[in-house]
This record gives sequence, structure tokens and C-alpha cells, in this order.
Amino acid sequence: MASDPRRQERARKWGQVVARAWSDEAFKRRLLAEPGAVLREQGVDVPPGVEVRVVENTDAVVHLTLPRPPAEELSDEQLETVAGGDTTYDAQICLSG
Repeated sequence: MASDPRRQERARKWGQVVARAWSDEAFKRRLLAEPGAVLREQGVDVPPGVEVRVVENTDAVVHLTLPRPPAEELSDEQLETVAGGDTTYDAQICLSG
């Protein structure tokens, strides 16, 4: 799973979005208000009919995402990745269809 080129590319693009949000307040406000449109503009594939929400952690508020259960049984490697705190797994499933 870690060597999946599509996953690596999605993670790279998301990293670029995060870095820009950290350095550009206007971009961050728009990302929080219109995440689907902003992600598409940045080359992140958001399937039709999928609603995307972006929230920001602060010193006082931390958001945790409870991923949906997988449609199929996870491999041992996938279970280890999720159990190890890989926070991109749920986003990758949602954004990959």
C-alpha cells in the first residue's frame, strides 16, 4: 500500500495544499469554505457527489476522523498502517472512489 504511486501523488498534492494554507491566509479561508472547489483547482481528484469538509485543528480543538469501515477486508499491511496512525488512509479511500 505504501508504494502505490497514485496514493503517493495524492499525498504529495495534499501536502502542497496544506503548505499553502499554512502560508496564505486567504487560501486557507477559501479551502475551509469551499474545499471541493479548491482541491479540484489544485489537482486533487474529488469524485462527483462526494462532499469534502476541511477543518482546522487549534490548540483548544482537535478533530478526529472516524473512517467508514472498508468495503472489503483489509490486509495485514493495511491494518498495520491504519493502527499506526496513518491519517491519510480514510481520506484516500474517500477521494479515490
